[in-house]
Amino acid sequence: MATGLMGGTFDPIHIAHLVMADQAVGQFGLARLLFVPAARPPHKSDDALAPFEDRLEMVRRAVLGHPRLAVSDIESRRPGPSYTIDTIRAMARELPGEALTFVAGSDSLAQLASWKLPDELLSECRFVVAARPGFSVGDVSERFRGRIFTLDMPSFDVSSRDIRERVRRGTSIRYLVPPEVEAYIREKTLYT
Repeated sequence: MATGLMGGTFDPIHIAHLVMADQAVGQFGLARLLFVPAARPPHKSDDALAPFEDRLEMVRRAVLGHPRLAVSDIESRRPGPSYTIDTIRAMARELPGEALTFVAGSDSLAQLASWKLPDELLSECRFVVAARPGFSVGDVSERFRGRIFTLDMPSFDVSSRDIRERVRRGTSIRYLVPPEVEAYIREKTLYT
């Protein structure tokens, strides 16, 4: 069985994340895709993030009703920073015999050389990248070419940073996040 994994802070999860996941399931024949919110992202300060439990709950609410999208809390059960290679290896132990595909936006790809053990990562799972505005999959380092697959999807100029800023300003985020996520943000007064 082929299982997709999509890691990130999801602070908050938004419509482009969901479209990317849905498109990856269809285009790469995935039986399911698990969103894996990072508990302790190595490149971001904990002070700048909504609490892990809130980010995890927003993702849970966002995927409700989709038959092939789910959430994993594996990062909350692992010590130390949330490095992708460690997550892939932990998931391989939890899901023996499953072919793993890691799905990311091309903005993440721009930093791939700085990730922990990127060559091992590309050897241990299929790595799929979706183009995002301002980033090009063609900009990938020569070192990684031929080992990264491209996800064809519509372009959305939406980011979690922009959504947080809109909430701070009191601007609408309707249609940028699922209604259940918008309600949760308001209920918990996140990002204000």
